[in-house]
Amino acid sequence: MQPLLIVGCGAVGRRVAALALAQGQSVCTFNRGEAPLSGVQHHSGNLDEPDTLRGLPTRGAGVIYLAPPPGGGHEDTRMRSFLGSIAAGDEPAKVVYISTSGVYGGGSSVVTEETEPDPQTARGKRRLHAERLLQAWGRERGVAVVVLRVTAIYAADRLPVTQLTTGQPVLLEEECLPSNRIHADDLSRICLAALERGRDGAVFNVSDGAPSTMTAYFNAAADKLGLPRPRQVTMAEARQLMTPLMISYFSEGRIVDSSKMLKELGITLLYPNLEAGLKE
Repeated sequence: MQPLLIVGCGAVGRRVAALALAQGQSVCTFNRGEAPLSGVQHHSGNLDEPDTLRGLPTRGAGVIYLAPPPGGGHEDTRMRSFLGSIAAGDEPAKVVYISTSGVYGGGSSVVTEETEPDPQTARGKRRLHAERLLQAWGRERGVAVVVLRVTAIYAADRLPVTQLTTGQPVLLEEECLPSNRIHADDLSRICLAALERGRDGAVFNVSDGAPSTMTAYFNAAADKLGLPRPRQVTMAEARQLMTPLMISYFSEGRIVDSSKMLKELGITLLYPNLEAGLKE
């Protein structure tokens, strides 16, 4: 069993690491803080500071790259720094990159892995840049690359508590475009399945296959937490009241087809819809 390196080990990375450790796998984690859990070999560093990336155990490893791009621009300089830190002869066996379905852009149509990416936001453009940078590097260095285009992630510890308790509004249900989600526990299992069974060059959409709307999600979370449902506003009002990031979430709608993921990676979801996930 090849060693595992998790780059950008936050909430999802901790879940991945725990699953891998339970399977008897050797796990190394990398982030800017302390070790995320016991039993791992941890490296602390910063992807914005290339000198801190020296000595990462990449040779022959399976890498799951969860680190987000930087906050500005259209390029992922962190991915470039990570790839640039890997010397010849120290290449990993495979890299699984956690991207976003935001690379498809907006609209309300169904998107599959064959849909041409057309990101409309800077964050979507940064993710697509990272995908293409990694894929080109993998071809050049002979490293297998798998891309997961992930939809919104939720879990018991990832519900929109702050937005709900501070009275932030949501968009009118009738103005909402469809959105998609995946439970963090399912995503962690999908990451390991992609590392084990994803073929070189594969791209997988990651979703529970039960789209709704962002407003429906906020309402369901409020009901689960015993909080008042947020007030709904028109898009014209939202542009005056919401942050640009929240506006982008409400403006980008699509239905993500994840049937390829289920079939090729052999996944049976623990939480196939939001209702099942919130029961947790």
